[in-house]
Amino acid sequence: MNDNNLPELRDIHLPDGVSSWPPAYGWWVILGGIIASILLIHLLSFLRRKSKKLYALHLLKGIHCNNSIQSAVEMSAILRRICVYKYKEATVYAGREWLDFLNSHCKQKLEGKAAQLLLDAPYIQPNAKGYHSADVVNLRLFCQAWIGENL
Repeated sequence: MNDNNLPELRDIHLPDGVSSWPPAYGWWVILGGIIASILLIHLLSFLRRKSKKLYALHLLKGIHCNNSIQSAVEMSAILRRICVYKYKEATVYAGREWLDFLNSHCKQKLEGKAAQLLLDAPYIQPNAKGYHSADVVNLRLFCQAWIGENL
């Protein structure tokens, strides 16, 4: 062996440390998946809340003013269904307490013949006279406002 090569040898150099930035592609995919999951959860939550309101308004729109008493009964049923879902304590209210509860949860107040129609409708014969389509229209406007504020 020739010992003359010793000056040509270089000292041992350690490689540079592994950098943590930028992360590998797999970490970007995981981060993107987490962000997409969070956005999807928020979107589904928003759509679920919005769909209840849209469904209630769709039911309200389907009520026709051919019979004032029957229309008021159906509108009251929609409001009751919402209360069963959202306000459990309101399910036992009847009469004036029911009207006061509805008025306390809406900026627009239900008064006059439309309020009386809502209170009396479940107990009146469907073909009874005394209420007009204008009362049903006022009741419908109140129901739309109430649904908009409470769902």
